[in-house]
Amino acid sequence: MTRTITLFMICAGALLPVAASAQQADSAYCAALATQYQRYVGDSAAAHRGQQRDATVDTAITQCSTNSATAIPVIEKALKNARIDLPPRG
Repeated sequence: MTRTITLFMICAGALLPVAASAQQADSAYCAALATQYQRYVGDSAAAHRGQQRDATVDTAITQCSTNSATAIPVIEKALKNARIDLPPRG
């Protein structure tokens, strides 16, 4: 039993850096999505088309640094709906 716990702890310790790296990659991708949205759909572009900004997307953009896993699909959908190409991931 002790051997199993030790093995589990070693595996968990090895996976922590991978998880942290994935979170950083998600955060960077979310920031790229936010930049794309603000450039092509955001303030001046929306005003030019007579549209208002989407508060849901604005909330998602603010969540990029803290909850990027939830924010990414919201911003991706908004960009796809606006027929804007998504930035490359990674």
